[in-house]
Amino acid sequence: MKNITILGSTGSIGTATLEVIRRYPDKFRVVGLTAGRNIELFQRQIEEFRPLVVAVADDAEAGRLREITGFNEILSGPEGIQDVAAYSGADFVLSAISGSAGLLPTLSAIREGKTIGLANKETLVMAGPLVNEAIAKYGARLIPVDSEHSAIFQCMHGYNSSDIRRLILTASGGPFHGKKADDLKDIRPEEALNHPTWQMGKKISIDSATLMNKGLEVIEAHYLFGFESHDIDVIIHPQSIVHSLVEFLDGALIAHMSHPDMKGPIAYALSYPERLEGVLAPCHLYELGTLTFERPDIERFPCLRYAYEALNAGGTATAVLNAVNEMAVDAFVEGRMTFHQIPVIIEKVLNAHQPVALMDIETVMMADGWARRKFRELAGLC
Repeated sequence: MKNITILGSTGSIGTATLEVIRRYPDKFRVVGLTAGRNIELFQRQIEEFRPLVVAVADDAEAGRLREITGFNEILSGPEGIQDVAAYSGADFVLSAISGSAGLLPTLSAIREGKTIGLANKETLVMAGPLVNEAIAKYGARLIPVDSEHSAIFQCMHGYNSSDIRRLILTASGGPFHGKKADDLKDIRPEEALNHPTWQMGKKISIDSATLMNKGLEVIEAHYLFGFESHDIDVIIHPQSIVHSLVEFLDGALIAHMSHPDMKGPIAYALSYPERLEGVLAPCHLYELGTLTFERPDIERFPCLRYAYEALNAGGTATAVLNAVNEMAVDAFVEGRMTFHQIPVIIEKVLNAHQPVALMDIETVMMADGWARRKFRELAGLC
């Protein structure tokens, strides 16, 4: 029986993880849960899984939950969430808090030497070198949960990095794949949230529509697997059956294929190094039809290029990229910015930034704050 803590249990990854745990009650037990704003769902999760430690982002909501559930040990605020992340009774911590808010809780779990299923790519985008230093220092382990990185992790199993020429991340292309540039100017948030193959949260759905999600995944792959940016490629694959590929020195490719369902990589991370039976529906190749692949169009979707540029710039550049993108996505969802303006403001903020070395987490947070202030300053200039 493996004891599991889920950071961000009410989000799309968190709820999918609980679905997996429900199916395998003899293998997993929930000992810790954290949530943000979806208190009604969180209440039901607490009552069903009876975790030992719980935290919610808002202090007032913590008090309300204590009254409703009768569960007295409900922590709150950033410190409470970090305490749950570090809980000694957990064997495995799933880091599924969306966005930059996931960084400090993930670091708390790392400092306790936990095995961590990483679904929060922003942890590595913001502070990759510092995270890897902490992993080495405290003996923690990251197992990727993003479908593309889980695919690469599985394809690399049994091989040395020196055997590999490059990593190839696949992208569906998002809901606007094939659209002309002029068609992107009047995109509404509800259109951008309608992903063609994956069911995801708002932030990652918008990032997929701009191709920023794939750019963030390139940065994540760099820090997870140690490959330079020129050895990490992106290819558009609208069917989302091939989740990523690894090319070896001899020219051979190994691809990971399955139906697009996040329960697959979640279950693999939870059960690693074993595999669970019957997680995904069988993938009958004769039913799939044609699988297609093409180069990404970085002229229409320049966010992918900006991610590569930030990774190559190093230092605080990727933290700034992440922060301004979060601000732009929020502004678009709230109707304060057009879809077409998202890459424009990102480029403006990146051009205004002078990267410095990542000395510590304070440096990361200062860069994050600077980017958010710069966004507010420049947003009216798009």
